[in-house]
Order: sequence, then structure tokens, then C-alpha cells
Amino acid sequence: MNTTHKGSIRCIIFKDGATWYGVALEFNIVESADDADVVRFNLDEAIQGYVESQKKLKGTRVSPLNQKPMKEYADLWNNLVTDKAIPSPYKVKSFGFTKV
Repeated sequence: MNTTHKGSIRCIIFKDGATWYGVALEFNIVESADDADVVRFNLDEAIQGYVESQKKLKGTRVSPLNQKPMKEYADLWNNLVTDKAIPSPYKVKSFGFTKV
């Protein structure tokens, strides 16, 4: 379970058409740009900002840090980790875990 002090988030960087996307599955954050490196940077910044904003909320609200991912991205993740074919037109650059 993710908290404001520890946890890990599944992330995917992929291209659809001419646009690169970065997804943080447990936070349901999606960033887009014309460049994969820009997407990765923006996604890292968004994750950090999201966690910092949750720290400002007093109490034990951890549910925003442990959301159910959108089906499209959960399915893409499952295909990636089981070495199944990735649906066209996606081109995946990277996927893995980012630490909180």
C-alpha cells in the first residue's frame, strides 16, 4: 500500500501516433508531450507534486495514493509484464516501478 512516506507506482511510457504518454497507474496521472524524455520528467514531477499535496492533507487518507487504474492502462501493464503482444499502434519505451 502506498503512503506519503513509502510505496511504489507502476509507470509506463509509450507512444500513440505522434504523441508520447506517461502513466502513473496507481495515481491515475497521465502526462503527454512530443518527446519521451519530457514525458518522463513531467510524470516524475507530477508524481512528486501529487504525493506532496497528499502530505498537506491531515489524517490517514491513503486512498488517493492507491487508486484503481484505468482499465486501458491496467491491461497494457498486464500485457507488458506477461510478454503478450502490445496492441498496435502503441510503442512502449519503458515500464517499471517508481518509488514514493
